[in-house]
Amino acid sequence: MGFEQSPHEAAVYRRGNGGNALLVGVYVDDLVITGTKDAEVAAFKEEMKATFQMSDLGPVSFYLGIEVHQDDSGITLRQTAYAKRIVELAGLTDCNPTLTPMEERLKLSRDSTTEEVDAMQYRRLVESLRYLAHTRPDLAFSVGYVSRFMQRPTTEHQQAVKRIVRYIAGTLDHGLYYPRCPGAAHFVGYSDSDHAGDIDTSKSTSGILFFLGKCLVSWQSVKQQVVAMSSCEAEYITASTAST
Repeated sequence: MGFEQSPHEAAVYRRGNGGNALLVGVYVDDLVITGTKDAEVAAFKEEMKATFQMSDLGPVSFYLGIEVHQDDSGITLRQTAYAKRIVELAGLTDCNPTLTPMEERLKLSRDSTTEEVDAMQYRRLVESLRYLAHTRPDLAFSVGYVSRFMQRPTTEHQQAVKRIVRYIAGTLDHGLYYPRCPGAAHFVGYSDSDHAGDIDTSKSTSGILFFLGKCLVSWQSVKQQVVAMSSCEAEYITASTAST
């Protein structure tokens, strides 16, 4: 049908450019379709119906666990129902929420001497948190941090995970907001790093954010691959990662 696969994201296809652009996201047999003209979207739907037996479910409201709320002001993406299930999974339904996902300057080690906990349950909870982070950039660092202890989690690591869940319990409706009129569409990126924040390897952690206008479109919190010899070098590594 004349579509080109995105070189950066294998599940996204594009047809046309500028004022006639049509984008399709594919997950198995589910499609999310968007375009600059309603007529182009409608024409593509008819093409698909003529080729496959399929249903048009109208404007997207729920996709792969992500809730999509659309109104005249903009679009909000969040995972409220999924977040509630995580709180239930952790057994913290009636907990007292915290204001932040992690204690300030928290340092954990793989060589913790505290009692080991059920590794399967720990991994299940952390993997659930990783999926929630698709619409929660505020969880990127803390969830990435507790993911480092999947092999042999202890009560110290478990307490850090429970802190994240208690934060989620008080922020169930948080998500991403994309206004329909975001202003000038300048592409702006931010990067930052700590220095030797991982006490097991002395590696630093990079934090990266990119905005298109007022819209947050990309973010990352990741441990660096090499050991930086100074805070300056750690910042350069992060800036290099961001630029690529």
